[in-house]
Amino acid sequence: MPGLPSSVDLDECIARLYKKELLAESVIEAICAKTKELLMRESNVVHVAAPITVVGDIHGQFFDLIEIFRIGGYCPDTNYLFLGLSPSIHSIDQIKIIDRFREIPHEGPMADLVWSDPDPERDEFSLSPRGAGYTFGAQVVKKFLAVNGMGHILRAHQLCQEGFQILYDDRLSTVWSAPNYCYRCGNMASVLEVGLQGQRFFNVFAAAPENDAHKDLQQAGERAADGNALPDYFL
Repeated sequence: MPGLPSSVDLDECIARLYKKELLAESVIEAICAKTKELLMRESNVVHVAAPITVVGDIHGQFFDLIEIFRIGGYCPDTNYLFLGLSPSIHSIDQIKIIDRFREIPHEGPMADLVWSDPDPERDEFSLSPRGAGYTFGAQVVKKFLAVNGMGHILRAHQLCQEGFQILYDDRLSTVWSAPNYCYRCGNMASVLEVGLQGQRFFNVFAAAPENDAHKDLQQAGERAADGNALPDYFL
């Protein structure tokens, strides 16, 4: 990757991560800085070509990320896309002009795109119980697809016990890629493989076995430090 310090060998870093080895903090900082620079050059809406494998939320579960590469294929042999609707957004072109280089606000189109969830019990928009964004129903999805000449919406950012969910007569799918979320929810996870003709296949998987050993080590270290178990988090 051009622009990285000469001391950072990206291929070596990738090889170490595939072997589940950790990188030095300075190396991670350098890679993150360069990645940020590259992402800032991208449009809000990126057009990608099939075949492609779509990954939902992974929430930093490192061993499960490696499991995704094991079952879905390693880069660059597999193309990966790592991933709501808004009453203010009617077309893809409106998404393109959003200023994303800022903190996500509490309301408005940007917040809606991040926080809005489908609700199979509704047809239109309603305020979200999350406290930001909206819930939206079948008629909202149907209209958005028709206006934009699309056949399906694929989104993430919502826990699915079976790893994925398909709603509204196959017009919308949710993909969730963090198995046993927070190491306690007991859910499955999936990645979505999209073929050349748009055919979709959810590749479902369970948590990587290393998670149990890693969690035990974390809890033991925390107890040794202050006599308490790790706090609940992320839910």
